[in-house]
Amino acid sequence: MNDLFAELGLRRVINGTGYATVLGASPVSDEVIAAVAGVLTQNVEMIDLQRAASEAIAGSTGAEAGCVTACAASGIAVGIAAAITGDDLAHIEALPDGAGIKNEVIIQKAHCIDYSGNITQMIRIAGAKPVEIGSVNGAGTYHLEGAIGPNTAAGLFVVSAQAPQGSFIGLTDFVRVCHAEGVPVIVDAATDYDLRPFIEAGADLVIWSGHKRLGGLTAGVVAGKRDLVRAAYMQERGIGRAMKVGKEGVVGVIAALKRMDGEDQAARSARETARIRMAVEKLSKLPGFSAEAAPDPTGKPLHRARIRIDQAKAGISAHAVSQRLAAGDPTIKLDDYEAGSGVLMIEPTCLSDRDMETVCSRIAEIVKAPGQGALEPPKDSLDDRRNRALLAWPRRRPSK
Repeated sequence: MNDLFAELGLRRVINGTGYATVLGASPVSDEVIAAVAGVLTQNVEMIDLQRAASEAIAGSTGAEAGCVTACAASGIAVGIAAAITGDDLAHIEALPDGAGIKNEVIIQKAHCIDYSGNITQMIRIAGAKPVEIGSVNGAGTYHLEGAIGPNTAAGLFVVSAQAPQGSFIGLTDFVRVCHAEGVPVIVDAATDYDLRPFIEAGADLVIWSGHKRLGGLTAGVVAGKRDLVRAAYMQERGIGRAMKVGKEGVVGVIAALKRMDGEDQAARSARETARIRMAVEKLSKLPGFSAEAAPDPTGKPLHRARIRIDQAKAGISAHAVSQRLAAGDPTIKLDDYEAGSGVLMIEPTCLSDRDMETVCSRIAEIVKAPGQGALEPPKDSLDDRRNRALLAWPRRRPSK
């Protein structure tokens, strides 16, 4: 069998950052691959396939209905569009021109995150105007109450570890205030484990990634109230046409939901916890290193390994460790958002036991290697480095 990685000149990746889109999100299970293979060579009426997906989504999440989109970002855009237009085809075909109709979307300032794409741009794509409330470290219900007006189409609530932690409006209060004024609430829970709590909390639409925790092919899931789900699907007559999902993405979601519903979640959690325990035990023995199991900041049933590196004692900085791990083959990617503070994080969701062993042994090799020293930390931001990589793409592969 041909080695696709060798053929395309790709490095294999050990992913310790979690379900990152830039790393291809989650590995796809054999069950999902088999289901998708069964439809790839066939034609199907997409509206009937989406109807089957709606039943599967409703059964798994407790929502009234659901549909599948190209990805979670497109789910946010078409969900917001649905709140603006309802099922009015004239308005649907007019977007992103939202003139003359309610088109303001309220969002807490701290929820205006960048996930390699800016969430406020997803709002604007739908023809809506983001109305940011509060500050980056706090918001109160009075901010929300004061922002709701005659042009408010929806409130957007974001669940993400990338959002700053502080004193913000919780989902229960966010829903309560919005619903008191007849404003629907859309929740971006792309990487969460379970949509049911958000549905039960009264969210009108919840957006989920089909290719992260769910483990399907690239897709997004829109779940919630039947009328809004219908309006979201109807956006394929408008802005959603540029974000349409193929048959493989829809079947992938259906198969992934079936697999997830039958999975032993406790056993999975135990395996992930054991991997974190292994990392904490091994890395804490390295000079200048301390490690602990840290809970997920959004409340998911998940722990991560939080590694603090004292550069003076370790002889190398957290930045340098991350850079050297990434430069290897296979490349190892860890969460280095806090590397400036000497902290690296390992998330176990995309790692096997063997992968975690490799991560720990590679870090030990880097620390013990003579002459490695501490690299200078990057002088620019992560966004700047990503942008340079995009501007340099595509690079021609060297001729053999």
